[in-house]
Amino acid sequence: EGCCSSFHGVRFLLWRSYYWLFYILYVCKFFHLLFFLQEKTKVVEPLDYENVILQRKVQIYSDPLRDLLIFPIEDVSVIIGRQRRTVQSTVPEDALKKAQSLFVKECIKTYSSDWHVVNYKYEEYSGDFRMLPCKSFRPDKIPSHVFEIDEDFEKDEDSSSLCSQKGGVIKQGWLHRANVNSTITVTMKVFKRRYFYLSQLTDGSYILNSYKDEKISKESKGCIFLDACNDVVQCPKMRRYAFELKTIDKYSHYLAAETEQEMEEWLVTLRKIIQSNTESLVQEKKDAVESVQGQSINTYLHPSPAGCKQCAWRNQLNKLSRNDGRQNLFSFDPEVQRLDFSGIEPDVKPFEEKCSRRFVVCCQDFSLNLLAQLSDRSEGGPTNVEPFFLSLALFDLKNNCKISADFHVDLNPPSVRDMLLDNSASGAEGTKGRSPGDSLVHGVPESCLRYIKRGVFSVTDPHVEIFLVARVEKVLQGSITHCAEPYMKNSDPGKTAQKVHKVAKQVCSRLGQYRMPFGWAARLVTSHLFKDSQGTLDAEGKFSPLYKQDSSKLSNEDMLKLLAEYKKPEKTKLQVIPAQLNIVIKDIPFPSLPDCVTASYIPIKPFEKSCEDIAVEVEELVPEVAKYCYPFTVYKNHLYVYPLHLKYENQKVFAKARNIAVCVEFRDSDEADARPLKCIYGKPGGHLLTTNAYAAVLHHNQSPEFYDEIKIELPIHLHQKHHLLFTFYHVSCEINTKATSKKQDTVETQVGYAWVPLLKDGRIVTLERHLPVSSNLPPGYLGLGDTESRKWVDGAKPLFKIRIHLDSTIYTQDMHLHKFFQYCQLVQAGAKEVPGELVKYLKCLHAMEIQVMIQFLPVILMQLFRVLTNVTQEDEVAVNCTMVLLHIVSKCHEEGLDHYLRSFIKYVFRAEKPSGTQAKMTHEILVLSMATILKQSADFLAINKLLKYSWFFFEALAKSMAMYLLEENKIKLPRGQRFPDSYQHALHSLLLAIIPHVTIRYNEIPEESRNVNFSLANFLKRCLTFMDRGFVFNLINDYISGFSPKDPKLLVEYKFEFLQTICNHEHYIPLNLPMTFSKPKLQRVQDVNLEYSLTDEYCRHHFLVGMLLREASVALQDNYDIRYTAISVLKNLLIKHAFDNRYQHKVRHILLAFKQNALELYEKTYVRSLDFAWCTKVNQRRGSVDSHEMLDFRWVAFNFLQSEAQPKEPGDGLVFFLDAAPCCSHMSLKVPSYCVDPTCTCCRLKTCLCSEFSSSNCS
Repeated sequence: EGCCSSFHGVRFLLWRSYYWLFYILYVCKFFHLLFFLQEKTKVVEPLDYENVILQRKVQIYSDPLRDLLIFPIEDVSVIIGRQRRTVQSTVPEDALKKAQSLFVKECIKTYSSDWHVVNYKYEEYSGDFRMLPCKSFRPDKIPSHVFEIDEDFEKDEDSSSLCSQKGGVIKQGWLHRANVNSTITVTMKVFKRRYFYLSQLTDGSYILNSYKDEKISKESKGCIFLDACNDVVQCPKMRRYAFELKTIDKYSHYLAAETEQEMEEWLVTLRKIIQSNTESLVQEKKDAVESVQGQSINTYLHPSPAGCKQCAWRNQLNKLSRNDGRQNLFSFDPEVQRLDFSGIEPDVKPFEEKCSRRFVVCCQDFSLNLLAQLSDRSEGGPTNVEPFFLSLALFDLKNNCKISADFHVDLNPPSVRDMLLDNSASGAEGTKGRSPGDSLVHGVPESCLRYIKRGVFSVTDPHVEIFLVARVEKVLQGSITHCAEPYMKNSDPGKTAQKVHKVAKQVCSRLGQYRMPFGWAARLVTSHLFKDSQGTLDAEGKFSPLYKQDSSKLSNEDMLKLLAEYKKPEKTKLQVIPAQLNIVIKDIPFPSLPDCVTASYIPIKPFEKSCEDIAVEVEELVPEVAKYCYPFTVYKNHLYVYPLHLKYENQKVFAKARNIAVCVEFRDSDEADARPLKCIYGKPGGHLLTTNAYAAVLHHNQSPEFYDEIKIELPIHLHQKHHLLFTFYHVSCEINTKATSKKQDTVETQVGYAWVPLLKDGRIVTLERHLPVSSNLPPGYLGLGDTESRKWVDGAKPLFKIRIHLDSTIYTQDMHLHKFFQYCQLVQAGAKEVPGELVKYLKCLHAMEIQVMIQFLPVILMQLFRVLTNVTQEDEVAVNCTMVLLHIVSKCHEEGLDHYLRSFIKYVFRAEKPSGTQAKMTHEILVLSMATILKQSADFLAINKLLKYSWFFFEALAKSMAMYLLEENKIKLPRGQRFPDSYQHALHSLLLAIIPHVTIRYNEIPEESRNVNFSLANFLKRCLTFMDRGFVFNLINDYISGFSPKDPKLLVEYKFEFLQTICNHEHYIPLNLPMTFSKPKLQRVQDVNLEYSLTDEYCRHHFLVGMLLREASVALQDNYDIRYTAISVLKNLLIKHAFDNRYQHKVRHILLAFKQNALELYEKTYVRSLDFAWCTKVNQRRGSVDSHEMLDFRWVAFNFLQSEAQPKEPGDGLVFFLDAAPCCSHMSLKVPSYCVDPTCTCCRLKTCLCSEFSSSNCS
């Protein structure tokens, strides 16, 4: 029969079982009658859940409340998608075709593939009550009722007046009030001046009191209840500034203000209050009509015996007042009121690019003291007389390093830039100042990217010792002192400016592609870039004066020393060049800076293609420290080359080698006709990518130092012929107008070559290198065979020093990781596997660097799972592969980066199909490997790590199972056919291997045992969604059987934590099969206790709730801490179901019927056995005992059993409950403020226990 057919139906045995528990709580706590308690909970085998569902399919699907009995059909699904911050993917379109290395291919797949997220439709309901989607557990404002009997009449009457009650005075002031009791006509009413207080009462209503003066007198001269008013209007005919308050019964109050402004203020305030009262009344009436649909008016109206309409109206008004603001009973639980979310894990977010402190640097203007009008057009003002070029970078004094790439800026006006267009000297493409074509770069016109003035810098570790340094360069002309002298010693600015400009035009036309250092500036010490270590930006800071560059202090190390000297109080001896550098630093607006491109010129959302003021991200040089590393998510393949020093003072090969320029090229061949690759990032004004780059030139210096940074876009595939070629030139700086044109054209003379292969043993080597210099460049110069064709300078000594920095997300420098992927590639290509070879490379991965491990975390983990799935012929391979996974997981936890592991499992991990026909799925192999490791008796360190970080492996198992069912379309099969028997056997073996580590070694490894207990519970909870539920019930039963009633407190906590996690399943009610399994109806009526007894049959049919209640009943015999743990689990489960919006509307009418049925059971089995002392004391305090009061002891029992207070005797204990019981406001019963009947129970007693069933006597 259906649950709606009779109040004695047993559809909701789950809910009734809770009330059965309360019965035990009363009897065991107060009278120490230990019913149903045994020495050890008897092991009860659960029923075959799937078989029961199949046999009762017709009954279940025909039930009107079948949603409470069956799982949703589409409970699990896969969401595929990926949000990118760039407009287009960072991976080139043909990247996968060009890639030949397995590691590069897997990186590209990782960065271009979508996320695969297993979506559990009701996952929000799978935790405790704090995770429910309904967040309104705690009422915003709990009204505090004040009763007349509780008031202290001895206190000052001023403090007890209406104006001092809770809610406070809203408005006050002088008004004139008409004498409404006068018999004079309306137009002749007499107005008296009174001081009015508009106050809000504790029940939310408003009252307007009048007094003789501003001091609140003992007696009010009148009051107006605004609840009875329905409108306020002006009435100028009555009196100036008068208005009328109209009431519901067509009565009016006439008031008048003293000024028009005061009248308007009173009208606005009163109208808001009246409008609010009207809306509340309409809503209350609407709710009342909906709540009583289908019921007789007599069920909620209580007319007087005489049938007085006024009494019926008042009773209905009381009914509406009681419904107003009614809260859920559990809203007042201390834990619900506190709402502590500290124990809940935060939402798992997908991998994101590093979230550093970001700010934008806007370069606006740079000018010196020599200015001239260079343009014939009148709109152009005075400008610099020659071009200057800026490069900005961040320097970290604390860590003594440079922490950003260079940001090159060209602030020259068009008239100055035109001076470079006349350059006709020979040189490489894009470096001679020619105007390049306007092609598209990632969909953006190249012309928009040519002169970028805004750079976005990032700082991972902000602190007060980070400085922004600006270097200034000019076209090569001579020595730094000679070029800076006109700007420093200027007697005749106009004449000097014309002279400098004339020489600059000649220099630019001949040496326009060469640069020389000129000066530098930095933020002042008293105005650091950051104000504190939290990254608070100091936007008010200014740059220092422009200092002349010292030719002997060019390197980054020298710059750091100069910045360090600023912290000393003494003055610096640097020479100042008068100049103005206007650079503004701003915070990045939330959520991102519009119209910005990455360091590879890929547009970032939001981006307008027509925008001309584009910002570019400047790459941060993150320190190689694990805590600053993050998993790569985008394609990036940059190489930074830093020429450092050339020692040419002792060379005898070249006669002239003073003004030495270094030209850097990247080539893929050493043949005679090989050409450089167009992959070097150019500077402002030229092409974005060029074939070569020049370092700054020092005049008349045979051992120059360099500070330049050359950025290269590496090709996707690198081979042994890829190399860097450095060509050294002597640059002639002489400008002789009388020389012949042939002599004049000889600008540069080659004075040596140096090269360095990019790969060594297949890996990119980025250490500092000291290279020999050759005077010639023979074909095949990379080869080692023919050494005679090379002519070394100075006996092949290492004369040239360089440094290389790799900023790539597809190439690794770690030797162990490189060799592992290299061997996997050989195996995939069909090479014969050498026994034990793969195990050797797996073991070598334990020596992998932690920062590499973090950066390539998704790629490494996916490859390990792939090896685990495909290589199954050796158990040793699977175990060692799992051991490497365990090593990586433990390292991430040790560095506090376990959130990356959670992101990997949720978004990236995807179990791939095994290549072999006999191979097993990932979850099948992983279960066997875990069980093998746990059964090993020698390696306790590995066992402890596996227990401690077991959550990772259980989450991988759960997702692998879900993906297997969804992708193979086996989710539609019966649960018994979804997984093979071998997998179920492996799960059972894993469970048996875990039990002794929890129940025996808990003292030795408390953290590890607690973690695996919780992780196993979460995994079994997921298995209830995927697998045969009867099989999972057996696993739960076997695990709980490993505990004993005599276990210490720690193991009891483990047990109840395990049960609580399982019982928090989103479909907990269907799992308990809330349907009848007992005897026929006639026998059930005869033996009503059968439905409320924890018999073996009951626990078998309703497995989870039966097990939980049995364990709780045993816990009641133990000490306070264990009782508290057991009751807390039950209470939290009750709170969760009370706020679960899926069941509130469906079971409300059934629960009301069930309350009455449970009440009958209490009266039959409980009330009769109560001690008479209890009834006597209650009668003395209350006068009578109502049935609803006993039912509401469910709240009292929880509070008492979780407290340490103990009653001396049964009667005293229950009187203690009455003292601690919540008043009617806490029971969500709102008592009207005008309810002052001396016989009313609600108002007379402070300790009342009112509920929805006690309203008839509240008048």
